[in-house]
Amino acid sequence: MKKYLLLFSLLTLSWACQQETKTTDQNEDTLENIADTLRYPQEVHLKNLRQLTFGGDNAEAYFSFDNSKLVFQATNPAWGIECDQIFYMSTRGFSGEQPPMLSTGKGRTTCAFFMPGDTSVLYASTHAANEACPEAPRTLNGKYVWPVYPTFDIYESNLEGEIIRQLTSEPGYDAEATLSPDGKKIVFTSDRSGDLELYTMNADGSDVRQITDSLGYDGGAFFSPDGTKLVWRASRPKTPEDIKVYKDLLAQGMVQPTNMEIYIANVDGSGVKRVTSLGKANWAPFFHPSGKKILFSSNHHSPEGGRPKFNLFSINLDGTGLQQITFDDVFDAFPMFSRDGKQLVFSSNRNNGGTRDTNLFIADWVE
Repeated sequence: MKKYLLLFSLLTLSWACQQETKTTDQNEDTLENIADTLRYPQEVHLKNLRQLTFGGDNAEAYFSFDNSKLVFQATNPAWGIECDQIFYMSTRGFSGEQPPMLSTGKGRTTCAFFMPGDTSVLYASTHAANEACPEAPRTLNGKYVWPVYPTFDIYESNLEGEIIRQLTSEPGYDAEATLSPDGKKIVFTSDRSGDLELYTMNADGSDVRQITDSLGYDGGAFFSPDGTKLVWRASRPKTPEDIKVYKDLLAQGMVQPTNMEIYIANVDGSGVKRVTSLGKANWAPFFHPSGKKILFSSNHHSPEGGRPKFNLFSINLDGTGLQQITFDDVFDAFPMFSRDGKQLVFSSNRNNGGTRDTNLFIADWVE
């Protein structure tokens, strides 16, 4: 009898420790089993998939240099956040009602990225021009559109939410900033030339250089792991009608992101190469840790006339070897690898109870 009482006590203590600390081996096994229910059987490159947020619209989560934290943007009425703001959390998630907010809580923000040392982040915000949340039109004359706010500028903030410095001050749209692996260069999108082009600058905002010069939207750029190349999404209107639509929308502060392909180039803008020719919307690219492949989101496989379905795909830099990575029925996008290449974070509509919520998920990467 004493033997059974001792066994019962040990099991109770083990259960209590799991609930309180979330760090025991037993709990890790439990979490792994739970995580596997979030992963579709075809998703062979993902393991130990875990959900990090539960409600609202959460997107563009990017790892800190030490791989312990994620910075992301979110809109969540449950947090009192009606307009995209910047937050950060541990890669294990956050405790309490909401994670710490890094942005001012004013205006609209986008595209945050950790700076070297993991004590500050980049992000773009409209708050300096107007503290109110700008409208976010999604359709115009029946066309799906993204707003391009001319009041976006790029800032650096510490983890207490205090702005350290403003990195751009040109009139017009400056946003979508990411950092090179060595922390010395920033790539961003701007319409200061009259078109949406890629630019680079030093981490302190100096030495701004235009990288692209083709008509169309160039955005969402990231550096390769060795810092020598850039990958980004681009539209390339060719016909007179398409060019007019693009220019007319841009004049109204909007773009139509329904026809984009993935491009790469050297960091100085030379050697531009189109990687995908899939049609529809191919976007949110990020380099595989090897530097030889790209992960991106695409709806090219969606049936015509049906609801668009976005999944993650990988492709070699020469455009060969296309492979589907995720298999959700609605939306997977914004993939980013940890800096050691062991984990992948992305946004997804999976496991949202049939709502429109987009949440953040993290998984171990399996080659």
